[in-house]
Amino acid sequence: MGRSSKIRNKLKREDVYHASKKRRTQEKLKKRLEQVEEEKKDPAKKQKRLAENIPRTLDNTREFDPSLLTANPAASTSANAPVDPSSSISPSVPQPDSEALFDVSTDPFAPYFSSSSTDSPVTPKVLITTSQRATRVSYEFCEEIVGVFPGAEFVRRKKGQGFEIGKIAGWAAKRGYGSLIVVNEDRKKPNAITIVHLPAGPTAYFKLSSIQLTKEIYGHARATAHAPELVLNNFVTRLGHTVGRMFQTLFPPLPEFQGRQVVTLHNQRDFLFFRRHRYAFRSTEKAALQEIGPRFTLKLRWLKKGVPSVGSAFGAGEHPPALAVDVGEEAEGDEPERDETRDGEAEAAGVQAGVKRAPSDVVDPPKGGLDEYEWMWKPELETSRRTFFL
Repeated sequence: MGRSSKIRNKLKREDVYHASKKRRTQEKLKKRLEQVEEEKKDPAKKQKRLAENIPRTLDNTREFDPSLLTANPAASTSANAPVDPSSSISPSVPQPDSEALFDVSTDPFAPYFSSSSTDSPVTPKVLITTSQRATRVSYEFCEEIVGVFPGAEFVRRKKGQGFEIGKIAGWAAKRGYGSLIVVNEDRKKPNAITIVHLPAGPTAYFKLSSIQLTKEIYGHARATAHAPELVLNNFVTRLGHTVGRMFQTLFPPLPEFQGRQVVTLHNQRDFLFFRRHRYAFRSTEKAALQEIGPRFTLKLRWLKKGVPSVGSAFGAGEHPPALAVDVGEEAEGDEPERDETRDGEAEAAGVQAGVKRAPSDVVDPPKGGLDEYEWMWKPELETSRRTFFL
């Protein structure tokens, strides 16, 4: 470039520059081909080159917090091997210490894993509903995730008082549901998911983005009714293990391998990428993947103990109506949808002592310690771009 810059004729200068660039590209390609031939003869050279030339990324230079990690901070956070659905710890990372194992054995999900038997697995029941005044887009998304979880059931949520998330959680817990999923909608677009582990919590709130339904994925496969396998990648902190175990309770402990379906939750920089594929073994070393759908991205915003609280909107001697299914047409108004999970604290302020219990078909959630956050995202927590929490 230094010699061509002295040429005053523009056309001649461009020709000289492009010829020089083409010569450098060919020399680089020739050098790489020679390197490939040498590494074929001596594989140790390739291993040495890969060990020395490790690129610096935000993932492998993350700031480890010893108070949160259950894995060795010196270990790599990558976990590409599939994870056994009955295990909450990836085999690619070192085993956690005794304190972390104690936390796992005493967390709210321990009864599910201790009662799960590989001889007679029980499919967990999952209730899926929407926010109030939901529209068609939310119903379509709910239909997609009903097909993801084998024991899922969708119920349209009615409008009005008495159908708060806390009331629905108590109603579902009494009827044997293990989890409650609420899809929130704002401006006619699903924007958040609340997952409640029943009967006593915890409750996790995720922001929802990058939704692609099955029909929008080119060349997608058709799903079957088989229980899928579950792969959890890069959940290496205590908070990450809690979130991962919460997702594990949505699937049967023993997958049906004949279906060849796998659900992947890949954590990268605290974004959870959801994918569902069908695999086919082409040989003993290679497998082909065909995406089934849907695909979306989750971002954890907060994790609470217990189930969402609900205020008493009824006077003394009055009871909320029984939970019913909304069979009418979806609302088509342009009014932005209110995110009810953010209003849990305001509702909790309205709880009055001495209120009579609801009828037998509705179970009120417990009133104590419902607004205690286990973790909440705040901008000041991210001290740098290399700070991650899952």
